[in-house]
Amino acid sequence: MRIGIDISRLATTQKTGTERYTWEVLAELATQPANDTYALYCRDLPADLPALPAHMHVHHLPMQRLWTHVRLATELWRDPPDALFVPSHVLPWNVPFIRGMRVVTTVHDLGFLHFPAAHTAFQNAYLRLTTQWAARAADRVIAISEATAADFIAYTGMSRDRVIVIPHGVSPRFHPQAATPQPWPRYLLYVGTLQPRKNLLRLIQAFARAETHPETQLIIAGRSGWLSEPLAQEIARLGVTERVHLVGYVADAALPGLLAHARGFVFPSLYEGFGMPVLEAMASGTPVLCANTSALPEVTGDAAILVDPLNVDAIAAGITLLDGNDATYADYRQRGLDRVKLYSWQRCAQTTISAVKGDA
Repeated sequence: MRIGIDISRLATTQKTGTERYTWEVLAELATQPANDTYALYCRDLPADLPALPAHMHVHHLPMQRLWTHVRLATELWRDPPDALFVPSHVLPWNVPFIRGMRVVTTVHDLGFLHFPAAHTAFQNAYLRLTTQWAARAADRVIAISEATAADFIAYTGMSRDRVIVIPHGVSPRFHPQAATPQPWPRYLLYVGTLQPRKNLLRLIQAFARAETHPETQLIIAGRSGWLSEPLAQEIARLGVTERVHLVGYVADAALPGLLAHARGFVFPSLYEGFGMPVLEAMASGTPVLCANTSALPEVTGDAAILVDPLNVDAIAAGITLLDGNDATYADYRQRGLDRVKLYSWQRCAQTTISAVKGDA
């Protein structure tokens, strides 16, 4: 088969969830035998690509605006592949009208339904429209967790037999031996975009209340998103400017060392479609504290300390337990290392391409 993949999200140098997912799946597909050929569509040339074999070809289709619905749509009319895979759920308008082309897309979460205040009015309208269109235009939809599948089906009315759940994997570069010295000898770590649904205000408040080791710091890493400005104000209001640090986006190369050196990973997010940073922390030998909502309990099983993300005292108690009890630390460290063995990018990519080709 000739398979088209939209890799336009890889143009950024700052990969977050969807970009990492696209890169990891592509990297695994690049190692597979050359039974199929691939057309990789992009607006801007990717900042970083895995090593591509001869049967994978990048199609650079430059256009500043409306790229998906004009430039990519035109290319699909002109030279349609046998199957199209879009790793983020925005599908070109014309895909149902191209005869013989199978269409598969991935839905990562429906957070905009649960927390509309985390997005602008335009973003909310756009996300609602594109999600409904994905349900109507795709032959198959990949959901990254059972929680996301349930949300998607409830919202769009798509039949369950057209939705397949394929969990993320975790890169082998995340492992305990990746630990490298950091400016903080002892710290708890959060990694992710700084936005309201990540629940960082309550995390900061909980850290200020928790009974922690005198040297323990809280490191909040990630690029600023919607309504992230109040975080610095809350840190100052609580008088913890010497212990809580907003360090911005952490480059991919530095992330494994930062994760593996942490005392614990704290992720009390209000809503996650999956929670890839949680897997990366567990693979790094770092115990996890996370919310008991959305997909997080599904991903972690019994390998994380689960807390009510709306209860600051509960988060604080979890932090106290994680930071102050060495037996708890060792127990959840081992649980995480065992749990993460269930997840593989190789398995994710193989199941994904089977779904794209109609074999799964």
